[in-house]
Amino acid sequence: MSHQEPSAPGPTVPGRGSARRAALVLVLAIALICGAVAAGIMWRTGARADRDIAAHRHQVRATTTARSEDPPTAVRPGAEPQSVAPAVWEYPDHVRRSGPVHVPPRTPQGRAVTIWVDDSGAPARPPDTTADLALSAIAGGTAVAGAAGATAAGALALVRRSTEGRRLAVWEREWEQVEPVWSGRLRRGSGPGADDV
Repeated sequence: MSHQEPSAPGPTVPGRGSARRAALVLVLAIALICGAVAAGIMWRTGARADRDIAAHRHQVRATTTARSEDPPTAVRPGAEPQSVAPAVWEYPDHVRRSGPVHVPPRTPQGRAVTIWVDDSGAPARPPDTTADLALSAIAGGTAVAGAAGATAAGALALVRRSTEGRRLAVWEREWEQVEPVWSGRLRRGSGPGADDV
C-alpha cells in the first residue's frame, strides 16, 4: 500500500471571490469618504450658522409672575419636559418686557429664571451646543454615506451585469466553435449530409 504525500497547493488564481471583495472594499471606501466629507461640511456649516445665531442671542434674568403650567404629557424622547410661565424681564437695558417663557416644571411665582432673548428682547431658542452640532453632523454624514454606498453598489451591480452579459456572449460564440469538435458532432451546414444535425 503506497502512501501519497498531499500535493502542495498550486498558485491561487484570483476569482470571483476576490473580485467581490475588491468591489465591496470600493463601495465601503466610497461610502466612508462621502460620509466623512458630508459630516465635515455639515459641521462647518452648522458651526458658522450657530456663531451667527449666538451673536444675536442674549441671556437675561426674568422673574415669573405666576406659577408655571404643567408640561404637556407628550415630550420628545431624551428632552426635558418644559413648562411655561408668564414672566417679566428687561432687554435692552431699561426696556421692560413680559410674556410666556419656558421654565422648569412646578416653578413658583416670583422665581428668577435665566432665559434667552434675541436682539429685540423677544424670547428665543438658545444656540446649539457642541453636542447638538456633532450629532447633526454625524447623522447627516451617516445618511450621505448610506446613500453613496447604495448608489455605488447599484452602479457596480450594473457594470457587473453588463460585463457578465458580454462575457457569456463571447463564451457562447467560442462554444459554438469548440463544441462540435469536442463532441464529434458536425455543425449544421458542413460535411456530407449538410441537412443533418
